[in-house]
Amino acid sequence: MKLAWILWLSTHVLPQPAADSLCLSTTVYLEARDQSVRGQQAVAEVALRRRDSGLWGRNVCQVVTARKQFAPTIVSPQTRLSNSEAWAEAVTIALESERNWALPPSQRKLVVPGASHFAAFAIASPSWRTAYQVATIGDHTFYKVQSLKPRRS
Repeated sequence: MKLAWILWLSTHVLPQPAADSLCLSTTVYLEARDQSVRGQQAVAEVALRRRDSGLWGRNVCQVVTARKQFAPTIVSPQTRLSNSEAWAEAVTIALESERNWALPPSQRKLVVPGASHFAAFAIASPSWRTAYQVATIGDHTFYKVQSLKPRRS
């Protein structure tokens, strides 16, 4: 399946929260399919933390498709998500991460507490790379670039 089709489906066909689950699964797949479960959970956690802040959008799909923030806007729309085993794992991790994030903040199991950004230095060298490092998991380093607080309802 092609990325363009997944993004169209999530923005034009699926209702919330199904669209967000698909967008989060796609992001975990594109960003971290070759990483450990913990690394994939950390990617999902950053996207969910950003969603809660409201700075990049009101829902996960808006967050992960914000210009040049996550793989869905960086890789070609013609990219095929062809590794079915990695896709199944990404979906499972995204759904588990959403369930974890739905808990009260004091009950969540955090992988990268406070992380608002991450980078894989083999392919990127962002301007904020000197920010506070929360963790390095596999090929990704997670950063607390800014303190993100949940938006007010």
